Amino acid sequence: MRVLLLSTYELGHQPLGIAGPAAAFEAAGHATRGVDLAIAGISDETLHWADAVAISIPMHTATRLALEAISAVRSRRPAIPVAWHGLYAPVLADSDLILTGDLLVAGDPVPALLAWLASTEGREERSLRAIRHPIDGHADEASGPEGGVLIELGPPRAFGPSSPPLRRDLPPLTSYARLLIHDREVVAASVEASRGCSHHCRHCPVASIYRGRSRPVDADAVLEDVAQVVAAGAGHISFADPDFLNRPRHAVEIARRLHGAFPDVTFDATVKVEHILRHRTIWPELAGSGLIFIVSAFESVDDRILALLDKGHTAADEAVALEVGRAAGIELRPSWLPFTPWTTLASIGDLLEFAAVQDLVWSTDPVQYSIRLLLPSGSLLLEQSDETLARSLRGHEAGSTRWVAASAALDDLQLAIAARAEAAEDESVDVTFAAIWDLARRSGARLDAAPPQSRVPPWLAPAERPRLSESWFCCAEPTGAQLRRLAVLS
Repeated sequence: MRVLLLSTYELGHQPLGIAGPAAAFEAAGHATRGVDLAIAGISDETLHWADAVAISIPMHTATRLALEAISAVRSRRPAIPVAWHGLYAPVLADSDLILTGDLLVAGDPVPALLAWLASTEGREERSLRAIRHPIDGHADEASGPEGGVLIELGPPRAFGPSSPPLRRDLPPLTSYARLLIHDREVVAASVEASRGCSHHCRHCPVASIYRGRSRPVDADAVLEDVAQVVAAGAGHISFADPDFLNRPRHAVEIARRLHGAFPDVTFDATVKVEHILRHRTIWPELAGSGLIFIVSAFESVDDRILALLDKGHTAADEAVALEVGRAAGIELRPSWLPFTPWTTLASIGDLLEFAAVQDLVWSTDPVQYSIRLLLPSGSLLLEQSDETLARSLRGHEAGSTRWVAASAALDDLQLAIAARAEAAEDESVDVTFAAIWDLARRSGARLDAAPPQSRVPPWLAPAERPRLSESWFCCAEPTGAQLRRLAVLS
């Protein structure tokens, strides 16, 4: 079959949601074309060339954009079968865009995608048969135009294609996010060393699919992909794993082999606070192997909220994690979840003050201060019995459960911070932080007129703190610019 592979957003990186399936499809004898809709549109010739479409929806932002994209595709090809693959596939189970013959698959999608192509090929009339595989190993079968969700996980052993992801049809790496450090720009690429997560953070879509399971990608396949992107000009690797240290030995092996083969290439990774503390002895070695910054999901400085989210750490642990990383010469860039049903104006003020006194202003992308809890279908939070959460819920909409804050001032503040962050594209980070601080103060948070000075010595000068040029986030609403760039049909 001829398969058109689409992606809308992968945190500013060349999309693995195209490159991974493309390698497997072509190995199975299918022809593929890939289009990253964040960069380019689909030509009329390509759209009519395709027998089927597979679109990657690994996160909230990408899913919102994907709905716009498939609406445009089906305005020209109403009957073309579509496979939606990624963590957010379950969210779309009730969408009017899911037609008979479509596939929704979360988890590790390739086996289900290949089976779907085999069942679709040569049929003018298609019916969807989807099997849902919960983690307990039981399966139930569903069919019909209402669609279904297929969750493919398999046993937690190493997996991966014999060849690296196929990046042939993607725009050059220079079209994507770059590492910014010491007033230099370094070409970056995203590589995957594992899938899933070994934890159960209740707000996380990864946990709702994998339920505490993770799977390492075959180390040889990882290094082949690194070699591929380095040959294409990458000087920095961003590991796309939900948590790089889910399997510490695997992570250390990857880092050692990467540094041995490409000693001048740096990398970053996402790591939980509890992993930073539990494995604190490995950070000097990883720093020596090229690790220059970590993204870590701090989420909140309210210990009650952290416990409700099952984060496995406290606000005090966050401060210690910063010390551990900085002692090893590694920048920590926190991700935050400021707005939840349990948030108060006081907790917003505490978070902003923590960022100021812990020297995090220059280490935090401003959009992080606007992130609002998502409750997609299957969210582990919806399985909990909590009165505050129950009172906040306002029904189901577009695959997610709506909620409102206890105070209208909090909902208004979240919208104001989000708008301020989106408008701050070329603004100095400290200026944006001061504006967000002022918004919170005017909303009723007990904050001084201006942010306090850091209580710890400056970690690095602002220009020396490594970061990626893409500052938006997977859980944020698409920006106006992202929606405008989504020129689906060219």
